Amino acid sequence: MPAAAVADLPLLASGKVRELYDLGDRLLMVASDRISTYDVVHPTPIPDKGRVLTGLSAFWFGRTGHIVPNHFVSATDGVPDEVRGRAIVVRKLGMLPVECVVRGYITGSGWKDYQATGRVSGIELPPGLRESEQLPEPVFTPSTKADVGHDEAIDFERAAELVGDRDLMARVRDVSVELYRHAAEHAREQGVIIADTKFELGLDEDGVLVLGDEVLTPDSSRFWPADGYEPGRSQPSFDKQYVRDWASGSGWDKTPPAPALPDDVVAGTRARYVEAYERVTGEGFDAWLARTGA
Repeated sequence: MPAAAVADLPLLASGKVRELYDLGDRLLMVASDRISTYDVVHPTPIPDKGRVLTGLSAFWFGRTGHIVPNHFVSATDGVPDEVRGRAIVVRKLGMLPVECVVRGYITGSGWKDYQATGRVSGIELPPGLRESEQLPEPVFTPSTKADVGHDEAIDFERAAELVGDRDLMARVRDVSVELYRHAAEHAREQGVIIADTKFELGLDEDGVLVLGDEVLTPDSSRFWPADGYEPGRSQPSFDKQYVRDWASGSGWDKTPPAPALPDDVVAGTRARYVEAYERVTGEGFDAWLARTGA
């Protein structure tokens, strides 16, 4: 969904996946069907991807308010017809300058760091872990927010420096881990492993810590089917790893422009996103579309 879809609203920001529009004292956050790999957006959209991201975020916002307040206001009131199902009205926040990454399993860049140093973001991990193995306890591994290129993993002390308040950063760490634990327990009961995830938090006008952005989606998390889980190797997933795998084997050199995606990759990716929604929420994807009038 291009930015022009709600052109009568002031566009505040447009990223790889979403747009933010100004609603005065609130924002309209619109998730597109765009998909990126290696920080480059492919020209081929994934149908319903934006609706899955928005529906899952709304689900988790509704389940985690007892842990920390969030910015969610409505998925219907104030949402223009042309973006229903893929957009939510949210409160404005002053976002903190760190990504709040929580890892429950050793995989991805964390696995590479562990192989090289035995640590992740300065945290010593037990020796002898296998790829994709569950960690004894979830670990908080923050990163910078890069405007261009990749985020950079940092340790807690560096994150506290960036935020400028060590006590606040400790609260952010504790909230992030509690959010992950709560979500991972629910998802596991639904047959999904949340291997890791990232949160974004900010402060409202009263200085209260608030969860923002999207939350616990296949774009911000690694979702693995629990019934196929086997440590010691990489895992099949419900996220865009399917597209990454195709892209890495396509001969593309990972510099812009990204290649168009074949029809089978588009269909397979959409199916994985929709299955993630249905497994995690326990309801059919059509129920979200009906609730929001999409």
